[in-house]
Amino acid sequence: MPEPPESKITQLLRGLERGEPERAAELLPLVYDELRSLARQRIAREQPGRTLQATELVHEAWLRVVGGADPLWKGRAHFFGAASQAMRRILVEAARRRASLKAGGALERVELDEVGLEPGDGSDVLAVEEALQRLEREDERKARIVELRYFAGLTVEETAHVLSVSVGTVEREWRFLRAWLQEELGGGAP
Repeated sequence: MPEPPESKITQLLRGLERGEPERAAELLPLVYDELRSLARQRIAREQPGRTLQATELVHEAWLRVVGGADPLWKGRAHFFGAASQAMRRILVEAARRRASLKAGGALERVELDEVGLEPGDGSDVLAVEEALQRLEREDERKARIVELRYFAGLTVEETAHVLSVSVGTVEREWRFLRAWLQEELGGGAP
């Protein structure tokens, strides 16, 4: 009977941890669709006018997560949390570039079918990033819960596993954090 995909993913992640870079080639086909889905979710939360596509975001995040220094993943959920965090950073960097004067200030790429509409400047991504940075200074674990639940789309159980805390702790803090994010972002839905 074939092995369940999660088990294979965890084995490959452990191989990467042991310094077996060839495992990355085996891992990518198993996680690509899920990473792409995660990327589409991240991009969908951005305002119109973005220039990054889901495929580009997946490839850049893959390079950062797998190509980085000594990965120490606790399993599948932890890996996807790291990938989501990389995607968050990439989107924030892109939003900052779009908003900077060096990159042309408020000039945005506009698709022909969007002419007449005002494309966004990525300020929502930057607002969430600024709120998370404030939260990280106050409580790093709560900031990780937001990253894992909101950005990575992990379940309460997966988040608890990655953070080595109880499910009840994550549920309780997530309820608080959703209200906190809404307040921080001026009443907009997190």
